[in-house]
Amino acid sequence: MARELAGRGAAQLLSTLGVDLSRHTTVRVLLQIPVAQLPVPRMLGVDDFALRRRHRYATVLIDAETRQRVDVLPDRSADTLEAWLRAHPGVAVVCRDGSGAYAEAVRRALPDAVQVADRWHLWDNLGKAVLKEVAAHSSCWAKACPPQDGPRAQTTLQRWHQVHDLLQQRVGLLECARRLNLSLNTVKRYARVAEPERLQRAPQYRPTLVDPYRDHLRQRRSHDPAVSVLRLFEEIKTQGYKGSLNLLYRYITQGRVEGDRPSISPRRLARLLLTRPDGLTDKQRAVRNDLVTACPEMIDLAELISSFAGLLRPREDNSQRLDAWIASARAANLPCLHSFSRGLDQDRDAVHAAVTLPYHNGGTEGVNTKTKRIMRQMHGRAGFTLLRHRILLS
Repeated sequence: MARELAGRGAAQLLSTLGVDLSRHTTVRVLLQIPVAQLPVPRMLGVDDFALRRRHRYATVLIDAETRQRVDVLPDRSADTLEAWLRAHPGVAVVCRDGSGAYAEAVRRALPDAVQVADRWHLWDNLGKAVLKEVAAHSSCWAKACPPQDGPRAQTTLQRWHQVHDLLQQRVGLLECARRLNLSLNTVKRYARVAEPERLQRAPQYRPTLVDPYRDHLRQRRSHDPAVSVLRLFEEIKTQGYKGSLNLLYRYITQGRVEGDRPSISPRRLARLLLTRPDGLTDKQRAVRNDLVTACPEMIDLAELISSFAGLLRPREDNSQRLDAWIASARAANLPCLHSFSRGLDQDRDAVHAAVTLPYHNGGTEGVNTKTKRIMRQMHGRAGFTLLRHRILLS
């Protein structure tokens, strides 16, 4: 009980079983359980986790082959990891994320060890760069989306023209806000946008029970605009609709029946680009193709994403393919991807090892997930010593 639940939780559960112990006693019992002394692993997994997010971090070390916990360090500095590696010789492969501190510690303590970058972090970093590129070119690919023509879209267009007309007359932002009776931040947001199409926002709609009957509702309302909602409710109910009348009423008043396709956000398009093509539906694939072909930069971006995804399956010839990919990314007019490629260059040896060797840091990420559960049980009530003991026992 103490091993799994630590102090208060273990004491409460033990009391229901007839064992009366205080939480302090259960913690003392837990700390008396010896931690197994494992041999120094040949393949070491290194990753950090937050003791207090954005303030304090610690480092967990595991055997990347067996996924057994080896040690927990009180911080994530290069000096601490270097001291541990020098005191425990025998590590031949180190799997880590893109941390410069960990890389420097391994270079200083084990110059002959093979450093392997984590492939998941490579893909995650690419995804962040892709999102920035998609957002930067939204004025180009967004033109392929059907324009919004509702009352809110008309108001947005009118305000954009009002703000830019005043700015062309050399009226200051504060005076624009006073004349238009808008907040200063709203005026700044309109002033930063060069084209009104970039102010379109995707409606935050979730899938509902009405979606399968949207075509029928659209056809009925086009033939008979005065048809009542109650009549439509009875018709789709005979077709299998199991929702309420109120849900159907909200669906219609939101304009979701007549809307051909809502304008999608940059985040949504980035997700379509990063998703494996066979994981997309036919409709998603059509939307993706329409928006990508509307912008030359998006065509290059989609090709680079596809080719980089092929590198994440380790093969011996991936080293040359990675060099070719970096050269292609630099030649494309994609500044955010240039930054990502520079990061690959700075950690080139570890990245080459990641795409050519079968080693990875997935086991360490799994240990971190379980560590978060342990920390939630002891949040604010225990120190690093007890946390380290529980991690090594789990």
